[in-house]
Amino acid sequence: MIVIAVGSASFVLPRSRAMFLPAGVAHAVIAEGETMMLSTYVPVARCPLDWNDATVVDASGLVGELIVYLCRDHLDVVERVRAESVLWDVAMPMDVTTLPFPIPRDDRARAVADGVLADVTDNLSLAEWGRAVGASARTLARRFDDETGMSFAQWRTNARLAAALPMLGAGRSVQDVALAVGYGSPSAFVSAFKREIGSTPAEYFGRGR
Repeated sequence: MIVIAVGSASFVLPRSRAMFLPAGVAHAVIAEGETMMLSTYVPVARCPLDWNDATVVDASGLVGELIVYLCRDHLDVVERVRAESVLWDVAMPMDVTTLPFPIPRDDRARAVADGVLADVTDNLSLAEWGRAVGASARTLARRFDDETGMSFAQWRTNARLAAALPMLGAGRSVQDVALAVGYGSPSAFVSAFKREIGSTPAEYFGRGR
């Protein structure tokens, strides 16, 4: 399973997904577990797509097979151009949900954020965190609202789901992942996942079809 980081966003790419990266877009690739990554490079002049940003593409069908085909090293130019022309016709962008959890600037709120990221199973309330960092729950809540654009509860949910995505992509069960990121039950985890990402884990990773 591959994780591609582009700017402040990270995209989890199981076998059913691919990513189109325009020329010049800076990115980093992280491999989780035993992974084979296939990449095909196309001259800008041969690419008719006008996508200016990194774009996730459904690779569960013909797109995935075409990428495998284009990675063969014995193709001549005619064969390659012909396959590329089909790829452009069938490549379809997928709607994806990014999970932002910006770090607050306030030192006390940042200490809370760092603590949660160090252990996403943390269930301390803001009042309990406040006693540890020297701030009231109200002050911390205001700092998260003002400096991250979301409540502390929403921020922690996003941090947990972001930690869960690579685990799910690596094939771990929903039950194991739910417990690993701090949820008391798989149903609570699936509910949060669907609410924030718009699909169940099985739907997101193209399993159970």
